[in-house]
Amino acid sequence: MSLYNIFDVAGSGMSVQTTRLNLVASNMANAETVSSSTGETYRARQPIFAEVLDGAMANQQSAAKKVRVLGVVESQSPLRSEYAPQHPMANQDGYIFKPNVNVVEEMANMMSASQSYKNNVEVLNTAKQLLQQTLKIGQ
Repeated sequence: MSLYNIFDVAGSGMSVQTTRLNLVASNMANAETVSSSTGETYRARQPIFAEVLDGAMANQQSAAKKVRVLGVVESQSPLRSEYAPQHPMANQDGYIFKPNVNVVEEMANMMSASQSYKNNVEVLNTAKQLLQQTLKIGQ
């Protein structure tokens, strides 16, 4: 793999972690929203990542593996329901519905995505320093 491919690989990693962080932020922002039916209730969203092999047809040695977001899926875990007959959003049975967002799990996802993003930045910085040192050899 060429040293220049490292920039593409690390860049794709940073891109997917940004998507992951945005979804975590959306999940946490909607964690305590309330609705009167299960159809209107926000559901936690998670990204689906896939590995992409660039240059596979040309040369196996120079192929770079990138990552991309295939899509976003909604969690199928059950929604939280609370009996709150005085709430203005309560349905005819007196229940309100809250999202299936687990805030502790989202915090762990946020820390993991943030650390992965940071690691990709370090890879970019190291590759940049290696290229600079290589250019200095020719002086």
